[in-house]
Amino acid sequence: MASVLFLEYPKCTTCKKAKAWLDQQGVTYEDRHIVEDNPTAAELAAWHERSGLPLRRFFNTSGMVYRERDIKALLDAGLSDADAYALLAENGMLVKRPLVVGEDFVLVGFKEAEWEQALL
Repeated sequence: MASVLFLEYPKCTTCKKAKAWLDQQGVTYEDRHIVEDNPTAAELAAWHERSGLPLRRFFNTSGMVYRERDIKALLDAGLSDADAYALLAENGMLVKRPLVVGEDFVLVGFKEAEWEQALL
């Protein structure tokens, strides 16, 4: 398998667990700090399309920024996809992590069974 892009927040315990899993499985990846090098709106749009997931899955719903800015209310009110991508691109802490981006798939969050299926 070709190398994948691994987006993480290094202090996140789930990201640490996911990174250890990648290392244990011998998966080659490019590491990217999701806050220092936040995904662009264009990247997020492409990844969303490739993932086949609802756009809401890309939001870190348990994060402080999500709660402080009441993002759920914006989404419930019918925020457009374009506006959602722009919002996610403003702050890496709004983006669900870790993210693994492959040539024909995107994994959002760490679910070992999904990762095994896509990466091994």
